[in-house]
Amino acid sequence: MTSRRAQSYGRVMETLRSAGDGKLHPREQDRIREAADTLLFCDDMDSGPEARFALDAVRDLTKRLARTGRWTPAAADRLLEDVAGCGPVLLLV
Repeated sequence: MTSRRAQSYGRVMETLRSAGDGKLHPREQDRIREAADTLLFCDDMDSGPEARFALDAVRDLTKRLARTGRWTPAAADRLLEDVAGCGPVLLLV
């Protein structure tokens, strides 16, 4: 784990604490937390499908949060970037 990944993980956990049940449903919080955990302990995005599936699930969730107006697009993008930052370096294309 690198300091960059640890800092990203810390930002994700802070976002979850500050958002709480008012902005994220418990299942959404669990999905984000599980994805951050999976990515944090992943050595290589190509070593198995779990990390990519976890990131894809958060990508879908953040798109839905922004599309429905529950979150601003900027806030949703920031969350996705922080979750992705928990893992090995990759592009969010």
